[in-house]
Order: sequence, then structure tokens, then C-alpha cells
Amino acid sequence: MLLGIDIGGTTINLGLIENNKIVKKLCVPSFRQGAELEETLVHLEDAIRQIITPEVKSIGVGVPTFVDAEQGIAYDASNIPSWKVVHLKDYLENAFGIPAGVNNDANCFVLGAAAKLGKPSKVVVGVTLGTGTGIGVMIEGKLYNGVNCGAGELGTVPYKDGIYEDYCSKKFFCSKGLEPKEVGDKAFAGDPEALKLMDEFGTHLGNLLALVLYAYDPSDIVFGGGVAHSFPLFKDAMYRSLAKSYPYPSFLDKLVITAMPEGDIPVLGASLL
Repeated sequence: MLLGIDIGGTTINLGLIENNKIVKKLCVPSFRQGAELEETLVHLEDAIRQIITPEVKSIGVGVPTFVDAEQGIAYDASNIPSWKVVHLKDYLENAFGIPAGVNNDANCFVLGAAAKLGKPSKVVVGVTLGTGTGIGVMIEGKLYNGVNCGAGELGTVPYKDGIYEDYCSKKFFCSKGLEPKEVGDKAFAGDPEALKLMDEFGTHLGNLLALVLYAYDPSDIVFGGGVAHSFPLFKDAMYRSLAKSYPYPSFLDKLVITAMPEGDIPVLGASLL
């Protein structure tokens, strides 16, 4: 049995995994805003002790920042101010006496998504559409971290008057004073203005996917994160935009794009580190 953990800005999700299936879940509030490092580590350890069993062989943690994946060190987490240099792997291994792995949350998502696809895929790219835009890459069944665990950070590439993340995440809707779930609910109900916003979002996302295709030439792209719940609403505009931005239609015909917005996917991926 494995333990997977996904540390988010609002919640920390934990799951016991057996045969790639979550058999028990736990969700606790994330770290208190302004918490010191020691307080965050104690909070995480307490949450783990609520769910861990003697059968657990290893712990995997997805964190929202850059990571030294070999050493299990998290650096400069923007939404956890006290996390400048966190030796998380060492801390967990000392606390629980079993191996621990640490990686970026988008990388954990693509690991879980690839496992859920249940098929051999040469290159899988996971794109998380949440508070920001995260991208993880798997090549020939192996996670591609790059040197600094930043191989998929295309959301920070300049785009229009900002970066892609400003237009391809929750930030797009928040910049208009709206919540993506609110827009999605209205669009599913047929609201014209909400549908127009979803089309606009899909257009921007299609441009980002063209960049993904140029960089990684994937066989599969999988969307995660809260905004991915609205995939049916922005899918058509996304495909139209992608077809304009990427001039190789025969490649697009073979590309498979799906959405896995379930919160269990990053937890599953973290367990596989």
C-alpha cells in the first residue's frame, strides 16, 4: 500500500492507494496563512498520522513549487511563504521510517493521469487549469523533470500583455471579477455571456497547446484542475484555435485530448513517485 499527498492552497488531500486505486481518503485544511515552517511540517505530519497504516510502504507528496526531486527539497513556494528551502523527504523519512518522494504538483498530476489512461502512450502532457497553469511531462512512461524540475513551466511564457497563465487558468476569470465555477454553471445553463467567456478561454488555451505541441509533440494531453470541469464548454473553441496555431493537421488528428478534473488524480500520481 502507498500513501499519496497533494498539498494545495486550500486543502491537503491524502489517499491510501492499492493497485492504483484509492481505498481511503482524508482531506484537511491547508497550512494557516503566515504559518512558520515548523508549524506547517507538524500540521502535515499530524494529517499523515491520521491515515497512515503499518502496511504503507512509501509516501509521495506533490507540492506547488520547484523541487529538487532527487533530494526531495522544495524551494520558494509562492503560496507558502515560510517554505524557502524545505528538506521534506528527509523530514518525512525521519518521522515515519519509510521512503518518501517529493515532486511538483503538476508532475504528480501527469503521473496519475498517465496511470488512469491505462494505455501505453509515448508522450503524455498533463495541464492543470487551477489557480495557475501547471504542466507535467511523461516520456516513454517516465516523468521528465528537467534539471530543476521545471520542464513544463510554459505557463510563464510571455503572452499578450502578460503570460499564458494569466489567460489559461482561474486568473482569466478572476481578472473579470468572476469565479470559474460560477461562469461554468451559467454556461452549462446556456447563458450567452458565460458561453462567450468560455469560448474566449478556449481560444487562449488553444494557443498554449500549440506551444505544448511544438515543445513536446505529445500523443496525449490531459487537463486537470478546477477549470477542467468546464472542458465541454471550451473544447470547441480550443480546437479551432489550436488548428489555426499549429499547421500540421495530420498530427492533430492523432492527438488525444481528455479532461480528468477529479481531485484524486494528483494524489494517485504522488503515490507513484
